[in-house]
Amino acid sequence: MTARPEGFSAYIAVTAAYWAFMLSDGALRMLVLLHFHTMGFSPVQLAYLFVLYEIAGMVTNLSAGWIAARFGLAATLYAGLALQVVALIALAQLDPGWGVALSVGYVMAVQGASGVAKDLAKMSAKSAVKLLAPAEDGGLFRWVAWLTGSKNAVKGLGFLMGAALLAVMGFAGAVWAMAAVLAVILLAVAIAMPPGLPAGRRGAKFSEVFSKSANVNWLSAARVFLFGARDVWFVVGIPVYFHGVLSDGSAEGNRAAFFLVGGFMAGWIILYGGVQAGAPRVMRAHLRPEADLVRAARGWALALLVVPVVLTLAALAADGPQVWLTGVLVAGLLAFGALFAINSALHSYLILAFSRAERVTMDVGFYYMANAGGRLLGTVLSGLSYQAGGLPLMLGLASAMIAVSALAAGRLRAG
Repeated sequence: MTARPEGFSAYIAVTAAYWAFMLSDGALRMLVLLHFHTMGFSPVQLAYLFVLYEIAGMVTNLSAGWIAARFGLAATLYAGLALQVVALIALAQLDPGWGVALSVGYVMAVQGASGVAKDLAKMSAKSAVKLLAPAEDGGLFRWVAWLTGSKNAVKGLGFLMGAALLAVMGFAGAVWAMAAVLAVILLAVAIAMPPGLPAGRRGAKFSEVFSKSANVNWLSAARVFLFGARDVWFVVGIPVYFHGVLSDGSAEGNRAAFFLVGGFMAGWIILYGGVQAGAPRVMRAHLRPEADLVRAARGWALALLVVPVVLTLAALAADGPQVWLTGVLVAGLLAFGALFAINSALHSYLILAFSRAERVTMDVGFYYMANAGGRLLGTVLSGLSYQAGGLPLMLGLASAMIAVSALAAGRLRAG
């Protein structure tokens, strides 16, 4: 059986909306990080800028599943896009004359609103796949892998776009341009969205958000530490390290470093998204039963663990910035991205496979609350660990968190 034509049209519209959102999300993250780094913010202060973003994501995901069940998936998708436009307009009001404390507090608040927006859009898009995808021939894995992988590739382009806009237009001009484009896209998607997404049900109770499924709970725990292990180096440490290595401190050197750092981060996300989209083919998922894919989750986590362990040892051996260490980091982090993509795609499939259609938004919301919790953990530890112990401590924490994720994945059981 194939997907209904209206279902496929709705899937395309949802994907387009999600792409637009994630392009702005990636650009905004790079804009904020590089702009405030050049203003002299410490790694810990930079991490603070993203803390409320992740906290808001946890709260939003916990409630968004109920909101979508109550009001419908289209409503939460549009709300996420609209709130991101508002957040961008608010960020454009940032005054360079404000003090550090006021600037940090204001940006944290705006990032919090952006975090709410992102997770409304994410939960809506991911839940829609469960309801729209064909059931046969691995259709669910293919559709969710394509949505998630293509989204991450687009977010990677957003990283590059954010760095380029910062260098060319400055902070305020870049933010205003992004807000205008996203507003136009929101209007176009709202006009073009075909039927296919379910409306809400009035009897949905908030208590239904908390899952009673052991598999959903263990998978959520694995997700916490998987994404914590990524963000502990991704959010602050590696961009700051690379900028320090590449920039000579001059205005021209900073601009060149913006492009190089933004280019690497964009390339990493694009690689991650490309591998994620191809994960069903890599894993030959259409030939394997669900039980086999459940058992594979632990093995892929253990394969990922090898990379940060090797990078930690390399950082300890280098004892400070070295040309060879930078090369090893680039190669190692690209390998990390490919293996991380397989793990992430498999998790994204399993949460939908474990969820029943009547409570999919609840389970997906709970699962992505765990995802946001992992990002929050990684974000906080990224600034703290890099400032306290540099690359070795930061990468060592990533290794420990992946080990815990593998243990949690090992507790999953085939249905």
